Amino acid sequence: MGIMQGKNVLVTGVLTPDSIAFDVARLVQEEGGNVVLTSFGRTMSLTARTSKRLPTEAPIVELDVTNEAHLAALADNVRQHVPTLDGVLHSVAFAPQDALGGNFLNTPWESVSTAVHISAYSLKALAMAALPLMGNGGSIVGLTFDATTAWPVYDWMGVAKAAFESTNRYLARDLGSRNIRCNLVAAGPLGSMAAKSIPGFESIVNVWSTRAPIGWEFEDTEPSARACVALMSDWFPKTTGEIVHVDGGVHAIAG
Repeated sequence: MGIMQGKNVLVTGVLTPDSIAFDVARLVQEEGGNVVLTSFGRTMSLTARTSKRLPTEAPIVELDVTNEAHLAALADNVRQHVPTLDGVLHSVAFAPQDALGGNFLNTPWESVSTAVHISAYSLKALAMAALPLMGNGGSIVGLTFDATTAWPVYDWMGVAKAAFESTNRYLARDLGSRNIRCNLVAAGPLGSMAAKSIPGFESIVNVWSTRAPIGWEFEDTEPSARACVALMSDWFPKTTGEIVHVDGGVHAIAG
């Protein structure tokens, strides 16, 4: 019997098989759980194609985390596939190009607000949209990139991730009485489509090449996905408001 036996999990952010979100969905299924994916707009076909690569093709519901109508309809749409949710993976982030790549001092508010809305506020929005399905408690897990340091080229996405990490702590405070745990996994840099879209991403990668004490594989998303699934299982019943680093140890080693 797997650690996710009989659990129902909502997974956002599955676009291609090289993502942490895809590996989370795969591991949940391999550990005995059921998965529902989200996608929207032009990416729906991409998610549908990638879903076929899972051990069991997963259903997809429409969700743009900035669309209030989508958020309001989420619970009803998910109920068409599973009656309740035990876990939710937040794997959504975006910043316009002028908010990245060393343009920090010149980024306009419109671009900053987009980054914060999609990459930080959406954690609260997703949690509230899923709440009607989590009457028995459960686990919300988000993906972050260590926001305690000003990384090269990460710029306003780094600020958004700091807000994301703070949002997680407040959700842990306010949802704890409902037996809902809220935690984050801080992964090192990976060769996902999202990461490759960051101008100058290789300057971040170079840090891991020299500072990870146990090494770091830039194409291996499974270690981060395993942490997400473990946090959604029953093996961390009293852990909330936490950030688990899956980064080869870089967060603990001075430059």
